Amino acid sequence: MKKIILFFLLISVFGNAQQSVLEQKINSIIKDKKATVGISVLGFENGFTYNKNADKKLPMQSVFKFHIAAAVLDFVDKRKLSLDQKIVLNKSNLLENTWSPLRDKYPNGDTGVPLSEILELTVAKSDNNGCDIMLNLLGGPKAVQKYMDSKGVKGFQIKYNEAEMHKDWNVQYENYSTTQSAVDVLKKFYDGKLLTKKSTGYLMKVMLSTSTGMNKLIEQLPKGTPVARKTGSSGKNDAGFTGAENEIAIVTLPNGKHYAISVFVSNSTETAEVNCKMISDISKTVWDHFNK
Repeated sequence: MKKIILFFLLISVFGNAQQSVLEQKINSIIKDKKATVGISVLGFENGFTYNKNADKKLPMQSVFKFHIAAAVLDFVDKRKLSLDQKIVLNKSNLLENTWSPLRDKYPNGDTGVPLSEILELTVAKSDNNGCDIMLNLLGGPKAVQKYMDSKGVKGFQIKYNEAEMHKDWNVQYENYSTTQSAVDVLKKFYDGKLLTKKSTGYLMKVMLSTSTGMNKLIEQLPKGTPVARKTGSSGKNDAGFTGAENEIAIVTLPNGKHYAISVFVSNSTETAEVNCKMISDISKTVWDHFNK
């Protein structure tokens, strides 16, 4: 019995030492940066956790498109929507002056495209028009909030769509998440507690194809590492102030195990390059921790 107790004490001491090393390395990355940096890490198989400013309610920006896509697929699972159904595009839902590969592909509108294409462009390429089209299908942000509440997702709030965020800089702060909430909802998603197996696999595949934010979480990871992710960015306002530079992800390790990571850089007066480099460096540090 004494040997067993000693064994677990040694594991605890070793784990605390490893956590301390990770803390020191992350602190060195964010030291002296003029920004609020929220970080959460969750090892799926070993239960490892790391948190910094993890309870702060920070603006999500396009990270919320993961939550919206999950709500849409819940409607698909319940047969309220179909991925095959055609959505008519026109000038009213293909707004100008916003990021929209969907509009670029169908500049004239007046055509029907399957919901699956809109969802994929919204998640993998962060299409803003696609986002608001999906929110309209759901009945607005309240439907997403109700869905997340029903799944026990805490520290998350959505009140406004992309068009409304583009009109008022301060509105983004009403669409918030904690980084702790982000890794928790990714774990629920991975465990199949948000969607059916089919929809979980579909959304995972879409997230693995994400092409935005190549200079953030995946920049320094080994090429070909499977990372299912969603990015978010506010850009800068006229005062040179960044509301959000974010990313959340499920990372698959070489040994087949997984961890979720969420990094939100908020209220930053640093350059976009510095903000993204912080996320990239934090990601590489966490990767190295799991691959010791």
